[in-house]
Amino acid sequence: MLRFGTDGVRGRAYEELFPEDVVRLAQAAAEVLAPSGPVVIGRDTRDSSPDFAAALAAGFSAVGVSTIDMGVAPTPAVAWAAARACIPGAMVSASHNPWYDNGVKLFGADGRKLDDEVQAALESTLDDPDRSTVPTLGAPRRTTDGSGLLLEYQEAVASTAGFDGRNLSVVVDAANGSATTALPGPLQAHDVTVTVISSSPNGRNINHNCGSTRPETVAQAVRELNADLGLTFDGDADRVLAVDHTGELVDGDQIIAICATDLHEQGRLPGNTVVVTVMTNLGFHRAMAQRGINVVTTPVGDRHVWSALQDGDWALGGEQSGHVIFPSLATTGDGMITALQLLEVVARRGLPLGELAAEVMTKMPQVLHNVALGPDPIDENRLAAAVAAAEQALGANGRILVRPSGTEPVLRIMVEAETPQIAGSIVADVAAAISQ
Repeated sequence: MLRFGTDGVRGRAYEELFPEDVVRLAQAAAEVLAPSGPVVIGRDTRDSSPDFAAALAAGFSAVGVSTIDMGVAPTPAVAWAAARACIPGAMVSASHNPWYDNGVKLFGADGRKLDDEVQAALESTLDDPDRSTVPTLGAPRRTTDGSGLLLEYQEAVASTAGFDGRNLSVVVDAANGSATTALPGPLQAHDVTVTVISSSPNGRNINHNCGSTRPETVAQAVRELNADLGLTFDGDADRVLAVDHTGELVDGDQIIAICATDLHEQGRLPGNTVVVTVMTNLGFHRAMAQRGINVVTTPVGDRHVWSALQDGDWALGGEQSGHVIFPSLATTGDGMITALQLLEVVARRGLPLGELAAEVMTKMPQVLHNVALGPDPIDENRLAAAVAAAEQALGANGRILVRPSGTEPVLRIMVEAETPQIAGSIVADVAAAISQ
């Protein structure tokens, strides 16, 4: 039974998610989204992605909907192409997950991810026992080549920033994923000296010891090459993290803080407001308060951030993971655009990235831990008691957040405290209580 999580449908390829499921999803999407023209499809570099992209095309074709195949492309490139042509889009990717997982992200004809109501309608359609039989998989009947859209996307992304990057040397980690097809063009358009690593996908090395889940890889390369900074994307290139010239991580909170502060100082931050999620570091909130910038907090997930940005007509929001949204520039989080906006601030200010990051905020020590979920349900009373004890111990000098992942079968524990030792100790206590 297909269900939407934090970011689309996702599962272990050929064990939890099958091409036949994706065919049915495409048929349901055709019914609910009612495209008046074709649907644009992109994919990442996993072994299973060609099969699942073909399944999407077959499902759409079976109900009379043609498709445009972008091939391997970043998720935001698919969203851009959908918005540009006013047609729905579908991306085959499991983002930052290991190569053996896969999934599908859907976009409406406005290039935006589907809201909860549309996703519920899709699930209802999929659950309808009276639906027609799934067609046999075969060669898609009406698919056109959309690879040329990728170059147009790169040009569009490059145009979102205007700076002279001749004095910047940057190492970019493409995560052996979708970013490999879009780099280094957008950065070189601004004369940045670019070295790309992790750019030889083989179907099973996406996100493996590289990319935004392993920023130490780009950090090492930055130190070895004596570069000014590093950028590291996730598997489908909709988010990015950075490291400074010493290899120190600059996460999504700090990237948002740098951009929010810069926009605020230029008088270009509508409502003096920025949107973040419950995972955002307490240090970010303190820093924004000191600058008179309001912070709106949403549940985890860029869809929630986007919704709040639209409701308030605000200009910037995102997540600690590096999923940053500039609504005036894109319809979804875009790692390439985020990278360019960050580089523009660095170039204009003429300061090292590490100095800018330290200037805008001081991070509270934060410890994150995942507890694998087994077949047996968690004892909710024991968990509640452990969280209550943690909150009492932290008082006003920290916080704890426990939530199920929307993309993996794990329970995520996040603790902020005055010291890493205190945070780590509390995380261990809560994790032990859950695992009893």
